[in-house]
Amino acid sequence: MTRRLTHRFANFCTSLLLIVLVISVAFAARADSDDGIVRVKSAVPMAEAIIRIKADIASKGIKFFSEIDQSKLAADAGIKLRPSTLLVFGNPPLGTQFITSNPNAGLDWPVRLLLTQDDNGDVWAVWTDFEWIARRHNIKDRVAQFKMATMVVGSITSTITSK
Repeated sequence: MTRRLTHRFANFCTSLLLIVLVISVAFAARADSDDGIVRVKSAVPMAEAIIRIKADIASKGIKFFSEIDQSKLAADAGIKLRPSTLLVFGNPPLGTQFITSNPNAGLDWPVRLLLTQDDNGDVWAVWTDFEWIARRHNIKDRVAQFKMATMVVGSITSTITSK
Protein backbone atom coordinates (compact mmCIF):
# COMPACT_ATOMS: atom_id res chain seq x y z
CA MET A 1 0.00 0.00 0.00
CA THR A 2 2.84 2.40 0.85
CA ARG A 3 4.44 1.66 -2.51
CA ARG A 4 1.21 2.44 -4.36
CA LEU A 5 0.73 5.63 -2.38
CA THR A 6 4.31 6.70 -3.13
CA HIS A 7 3.78 6.01 -6.84
CA ARG A 8 0.54 8.05 -6.87
CA PHE A 9 2.27 10.91 -5.06
CA ALA A 10 5.16 10.84 -7.56
CA ASN A 11 2.69 10.92 -10.48
CA PHE A 12 0.84 13.82 -8.87
CA CYS A 13 4.08 15.77 -8.37
CA THR A 14 5.15 15.14 -11.97
CA SER A 15 1.80 16.35 -13.28
CA LEU A 16 1.88 19.39 -11.03
CA LEU A 17 5.40 20.25 -12.17
CA LEU A 18 4.35 20.01 -15.83
CA ILE A 19 1.35 22.27 -15.23
CA VAL A 20 3.50 24.84 -13.41
CA LEU A 21 6.05 24.75 -16.25
CA VAL A 22 3.43 25.30 -18.95
CA ILE A 23 1.76 28.10 -16.99
CA SER A 24 5.08 29.82 -16.26
CA VAL A 25 6.13 29.67 -19.93
CA ALA A 26 2.72 30.98 -21.02
CA PHE A 27 2.89 33.76 -18.42
CA ALA A 28 6.47 34.69 -19.37
CA ALA A 29 5.45 34.70 -23.03
CA ARG A 30 2.70 37.29 -22.72
CA ALA A 31 2.55 39.90 -25.42
CA ASP A 32 4.85 42.75 -24.45
CA SER A 33 2.82 45.49 -26.11
CA ASP A 34 -0.35 46.25 -27.98
CA ASP A 35 1.02 44.77 -31.22
CA GLY A 36 -0.07 41.26 -30.21
CA ILE A 37 3.38 39.74 -30.67
CA VAL A 38 4.55 37.08 -28.22
CA ARG A 39 8.22 36.06 -28.09
CA VAL A 40 9.94 33.21 -26.28
CA LYS A 41 13.71 32.84 -26.30
CA SER A 42 15.02 29.44 -27.31
CA ALA A 43 17.80 27.74 -25.38
CA VAL A 44 18.71 25.65 -28.41
CA PRO A 45 19.91 26.46 -31.96
CA MET A 46 17.43 27.05 -34.78
CA ALA A 47 17.61 23.56 -36.34
CA GLU A 48 17.08 21.83 -33.01
CA ALA A 49 14.25 24.22 -32.09
CA ILE A 50 12.45 23.34 -35.32
CA ILE A 51 12.92 19.61 -34.70
CA ARG A 52 11.68 19.85 -31.10
CA ILE A 53 8.64 21.94 -31.98
CA LYS A 54 7.62 19.73 -34.89
CA ALA A 55 8.04 16.62 -32.72
CA ASP A 56 5.89 18.13 -29.97
CA ILE A 57 3.21 19.14 -32.46
CA ALA A 58 3.15 15.56 -33.78
CA SER A 59 3.07 14.05 -30.28
CA LYS A 60 0.00 16.15 -29.45
CA GLY A 61 -1.82 14.94 -32.59
CA ILE A 62 -1.92 18.46 -34.00
CA LYS A 63 -2.02 18.78 -37.78
CA PHE A 64 1.22 20.16 -39.24
CA PHE A 65 0.59 22.05 -42.47
CA SER A 66 3.82 23.65 -43.60
CA GLU A 67 7.40 24.64 -42.90
CA ILE A 68 8.52 27.70 -44.84
CA ASP A 69 12.23 28.50 -44.80
CA GLN A 70 12.01 32.25 -45.33
CA SER A 71 15.79 32.72 -45.34
CA LYS A 72 16.10 30.20 -48.21
CA LEU A 73 13.37 31.99 -50.14
CA ALA A 74 15.23 35.26 -49.60
CA ALA A 75 18.54 33.70 -50.69
CA ASP A 76 16.87 32.36 -53.85
CA ALA A 77 15.83 35.96 -54.58
CA GLY A 78 19.38 37.24 -53.95
CA ILE A 79 18.52 38.74 -50.56
CA LYS A 80 20.43 38.00 -47.38
CA LEU A 81 18.16 37.20 -44.40
CA ARG A 82 18.98 35.89 -40.95
CA PRO A 83 17.62 32.38 -40.29
CA SER A 84 13.83 32.59 -40.31
CA THR A 85 11.41 29.66 -40.56
CA LEU A 86 7.64 29.82 -40.38
CA LEU A 87 5.78 26.76 -39.04
CA VAL A 88 2.05 26.49 -39.78
CA PHE A 89 -0.04 24.05 -37.75
CA GLY A 90 -3.38 23.69 -36.05
CA ASN A 91 -6.15 21.64 -34.58
CA PRO A 92 -9.14 22.09 -36.91
CA PRO A 93 -11.75 21.17 -34.28
CA LEU A 94 -10.39 24.01 -32.13
CA GLY A 95 -9.23 26.57 -34.70
CA THR A 96 -12.30 26.50 -36.89
CA GLN A 97 -14.41 27.52 -33.89
CA PHE A 98 -12.83 30.97 -34.14
CA ILE A 99 -13.71 31.15 -37.82
CA THR A 100 -17.32 30.13 -37.12
CA SER A 101 -17.51 33.03 -34.68
CA ASN A 102 -16.07 35.49 -37.21
CA PRO A 103 -15.04 34.37 -40.73
CA ASN A 104 -12.34 37.06 -40.81
CA ALA A 105 -10.50 35.12 -38.09
CA GLY A 106 -9.40 32.84 -40.92
CA LEU A 107 -6.65 35.43 -41.47
CA ASP A 108 -5.07 34.22 -38.22
CA TRP A 109 -5.76 30.48 -38.45
CA PRO A 110 -4.14 28.03 -38.63
CA VAL A 111 -1.49 28.99 -36.08
CA ARG A 112 1.72 30.48 -37.43
CA LEU A 113 4.85 30.19 -35.30
CA LEU A 114 7.94 32.00 -36.52
CA LEU A 115 11.40 30.86 -35.50
CA THR A 116 13.93 33.58 -36.12
CA GLN A 117 17.49 34.36 -35.19
CA ASP A 118 18.51 37.86 -34.12
CA ASP A 119 21.78 39.73 -34.71
CA ASN A 120 23.21 38.25 -31.49
CA GLY A 121 22.55 34.69 -32.65
CA ASP A 122 19.67 34.20 -30.23
CA VAL A 123 16.75 32.15 -31.53
CA TRP A 124 13.19 33.25 -30.81
CA ALA A 125 9.78 31.64 -31.21
CA VAL A 126 7.29 34.34 -32.17
CA TRP A 127 3.51 34.17 -32.62
CA THR A 128 0.40 36.29 -32.42
CA ASP A 129 -1.17 36.50 -28.96
CA PHE A 130 -4.53 34.74 -28.98
CA GLU A 131 -6.21 37.33 -26.75
CA TRP A 132 -5.08 39.96 -29.26
CA ILE A 133 -6.59 37.86 -32.08
CA ALA A 134 -9.87 37.68 -30.15
CA ARG A 135 -9.91 41.48 -29.79
CA ARG A 136 -8.88 41.99 -33.41
CA HIS A 137 -11.84 39.96 -34.65
CA ASN A 138 -14.22 40.98 -31.84
CA ILE A 139 -14.70 37.35 -30.80
CA LYS A 140 -16.25 37.21 -27.35
CA ASP A 141 -17.92 33.80 -27.41
CA ARG A 142 -14.82 31.58 -27.53
CA VAL A 143 -12.96 32.50 -24.33
CA ALA A 144 -12.28 28.90 -23.28
CA GLN A 145 -11.04 28.02 -26.77
CA PHE A 146 -8.64 30.97 -26.85
CA LYS A 147 -7.30 29.96 -23.43
CA MET A 148 -6.81 26.41 -24.70
CA ALA A 149 -4.92 27.67 -27.78
CA THR A 150 -2.69 29.78 -25.52
CA MET A 151 -1.93 26.80 -23.29
CA VAL A 152 -1.16 24.56 -26.26
CA VAL A 153 1.27 26.99 -27.89
CA GLY A 154 2.84 27.65 -24.48
CA SER A 155 3.36 23.93 -24.07
CA ILE A 156 4.79 23.56 -27.58
CA THR A 157 7.25 26.43 -27.15
CA SER A 158 8.28 25.19 -23.69
CA THR A 159 10.13 22.40 -25.52
CA ILE A 160 12.79 24.88 -26.66
CA THR A 161 13.27 26.95 -23.49
CA SER A 162 15.78 24.56 -21.91
CA LYS A 163 18.76 22.63 -23.20
